[in-house]
Amino acid sequence: MTNRRYPELLTLTEVAEMLRCHPNTLRKWDAQGLLPAIKIGTKGTRRYRSQDVERLLQGLDESGASDTVSVVDLFSGCGGLSHGFSKAGFRVLLGVDNWALSLETFSRNHPGAKILAADLGNLEPTVIAESTGVTPGMVDVVVGGPPCQGFSISGKRNPEDPRNALYQSFVKFVAHYRPRAFLLENVPNLLSMAGGLYKRQIIQEFEALGYSVSYAKLLASDYGVPQNRRRVMFVGILGGPQFVFPMPTHGEDRALLPRVSCWDAISDLPEHDVQDGTAYSEGARSKYQLVMRQGSAGVYNHETIKHSEKTKEIVALVPDGGNYKDLPRELQNTRRVNIAWTRFYSKKPSHTIDTGHNHHFHYEYNRVPTARESARLQSFQDNFIFCGKKNEQIKQVGNAVPPLLAEVVARALGAHIAQQFNSNKV
Repeated sequence: MTNRRYPELLTLTEVAEMLRCHPNTLRKWDAQGLLPAIKIGTKGTRRYRSQDVERLLQGLDESGASDTVSVVDLFSGCGGLSHGFSKAGFRVLLGVDNWALSLETFSRNHPGAKILAADLGNLEPTVIAESTGVTPGMVDVVVGGPPCQGFSISGKRNPEDPRNALYQSFVKFVAHYRPRAFLLENVPNLLSMAGGLYKRQIIQEFEALGYSVSYAKLLASDYGVPQNRRRVMFVGILGGPQFVFPMPTHGEDRALLPRVSCWDAISDLPEHDVQDGTAYSEGARSKYQLVMRQGSAGVYNHETIKHSEKTKEIVALVPDGGNYKDLPRELQNTRRVNIAWTRFYSKKPSHTIDTGHNHHFHYEYNRVPTARESARLQSFQDNFIFCGKKNEQIKQVGNAVPPLLAEVVARALGAHIAQQFNSNKV
């Protein structure tokens, strides 16, 4: 509803709903001049001209979150980043990865996109154009998550790990394609490794290419993903103002939506195996499940891991949300890792979904999650179908960026690009 005294003006809340962003994001856009607000009254209440918002929305249709803005995904895996950008309306041109099976999944779920199986650490950018026809003039945004094992807290965090240098391949491809924007995703430890050396190098190398770079550590559950997965994202804008990351939409604050729990995410999925395409056995139990089911005719990738009877007996002793500390003392050291025998907590988001170490168990059933349950916790909708055997599916899921997190960032990036596009036309 518009303001009665100023009928052409929209409130902060109205605009936030129209643009699907947090009100604090609009405040930052106002400060940067991306979407100026009018201050009304002694308290300086923000109001927005309807024509400014309409022009921004039109810009999104022409140049932002629309299929006219193209994306290339490097180190794509199965395509979590790409899928989020696609849901935000971007056109995915290409996925590049060195794991052929993950590209099979990528291709199945990104109709019209091309794929290229290649080692990006040893690939010259010109080869992409020669192999796929995707040339620099066609690419608006480059996204990607170089392998993070060298930075990950679950690894040895060795600064000399050669995998750490794979981000330089990403820099090389950005330098070649000169996209309007890029997004580089990785684990948060990248910021502190080697005393912050990698973070400084990444920023300096992209700034030398003419990009204004901003970065943020994001918690997936702050944006509606039922998982406490932390990631760092670097976003660069070519010749434009710095990107403003979207503010959280979920959390403990009363102004935010409650976080999505494990129960919200997977309580409708059956305990036992189902054949791919099997109809849902019951109705959705949460709003999140309704969203996850959209476009799907049934359940896929729901093959359970077969545990030994001893494993199932031990897991049965762990309560909802518990871990090895809840076991009898003689069983606590049966697995020598600090996350051993951990059950998800039904009332909270899950732990980080990994690539299949089999230490995190379902909050109710005496088994680890299936690929579909893990995919739900990663925010992949049920019509996103994974190729390969169950362990290969789980690995693809664990390596991916949560699509919903990617979508939220993509929408904000689309708005930023659209505003820059409109500014350049003036």
